[in-house]
Amino acid sequence: MHSAFSTLDWVIFAAYFLMLALTSVLLSQGKIKTTKEYFLGSNTMPMFAVAVSVLATSQSAATFLGAPEYSYGQDLTFLGFYVSAFLAVLFVAKVLIPRFYAIRAATVYELLEIRYGESAKKQAGVMFLIGRLFASGARLYIGAIAVSMILFLDIAPLHVAVSIALLMLGALAYTYIGGVRSIIFSDMIQAATYIGAGLAVLFYLYAAIDADFSTIVSALHTERKLHMLDTSLNGGFNIWALLSGWLLLNIAAYGLDQDMTQRALTCKDAKEGQRSLLLSIFLTVPVAILFLLIGLLLYLFYMHPEFSGADSAVVQTFEGEKITIFMYYILHEMPEGIRGLVTVGAIAAALSSSNSVLGAMSSVAVEDLYRPWKTARKKTDELHFVKAGRMSVLLFAVLLSLMAMASYYWQRYTQLPLLSFALGVMSFAYTGLLGVYGAAIFTKRGNAVTVPMALMGGFSSVLLLQPYISGITIGFAWQMLLGTFVAFGIMMAGKDKKCQTSQKNSLANAKKDKRG
Repeated sequence: MHSAFSTLDWVIFAAYFLMLALTSVLLSQGKIKTTKEYFLGSNTMPMFAVAVSVLATSQSAATFLGAPEYSYGQDLTFLGFYVSAFLAVLFVAKVLIPRFYAIRAATVYELLEIRYGESAKKQAGVMFLIGRLFASGARLYIGAIAVSMILFLDIAPLHVAVSIALLMLGALAYTYIGGVRSIIFSDMIQAATYIGAGLAVLFYLYAAIDADFSTIVSALHTERKLHMLDTSLNGGFNIWALLSGWLLLNIAAYGLDQDMTQRALTCKDAKEGQRSLLLSIFLTVPVAILFLLIGLLLYLFYMHPEFSGADSAVVQTFEGEKITIFMYYILHEMPEGIRGLVTVGAIAAALSSSNSVLGAMSSVAVEDLYRPWKTARKKTDELHFVKAGRMSVLLFAVLLSLMAMASYYWQRYTQLPLLSFALGVMSFAYTGLLGVYGAAIFTKRGNAVTVPMALMGGFSSVLLLQPYISGITIGFAWQMLLGTFVAFGIMMAGKDKKCQTSQKNSLANAKKDKRG
């Protein structure tokens, strides 16, 4: 294993954080007077910047390290996920985005208020906040443990805590003062950083393999590493799963999760919001291919030592912690300079997801929960809610950091899979949201009573299908499908009181007309 950071690595690391400090100051210029400015950027965000921000928000340290792991161990069928994502974005852009803009929504859950009342908006908002706390706290832990391994060559509690603090302070530097405008422009910087790091690794790995391009392609083709389409029923990304459960997951992620959708709500109108989402998918695909190619080259590097001279006896563990092949490569093979660049790339990937979630959680807490409560009691000016937004950003930064440390201790000292639960908990929440929104948009069923039942029904269904509870192993995509079906079924059991009232009024008017 390599020694700790070299001087060159520390110079790159320091330069990156100096850039963070300078850009955070520049992007936080100007006084924000309303929550519309703080949470929506006054609907003046450039479409391209929003698209890059959506791309950056969809990435994380888990993606940075996880995509190479998938292609190293399997093939390129993960690309099918982005075909599913493209279909989902088409749906979100055509069906949901126009509805959000029509009601001038600050959060996606305001749509439920119009359909089922204020309680439905609050319940969906609480579901989002709970899910995001677990999911994003776990993602923060993954990013922090990777940084600790590279920086300190260990995963001691103190070093993991320092890494968590580094990541959270970087996220706060952009989010606290400047709000979503600062987040969106900073995401462009983070995206450029981790994509640049990925390109540097790709070129270095390619140069380290003693074979020409045609030989590399031939070797990968022979071992079916270039396989892209899975028509079986067993693969995690087979075509049937992509067109069902994964499609539902992507609809929820791009259209019902404030963390992602908040970006699209900052454009000047619905058309710009639609274009930003579609462009984000076209930008995401080459980034995904970049990290999948790194995994393929790592496969040749370790599994074909005749190309690299490397030791093929790879043990993907670090102090008892399972690590990805990319992390193994960083720790054992990465030269100075590139190691520093990859470290800031991992930090950038973690920051791009952390700063966005702080803004999203704050917007839901203030606009969907705190503002209705406060305004019902006394008249309050906008500056009060801007301050409340900033205070909630700080609160969620603390809560996410605590969740990240809880993930560390839970994973090391218990046998319960909290981390896998935490990473999937947002998906558990998605099933309930999908069922409720499906009923709200496409039917005249459901009411304020069935909304919380559906949200919990979808969540509970997926939770009960987990192998550590039921003992049954069922693909994640099918869990999404079943959970959504349960939530939608619960919504169908309730009659919409507004629709009933409207029907009664229509009937009464018709009777009056006949008498007349």
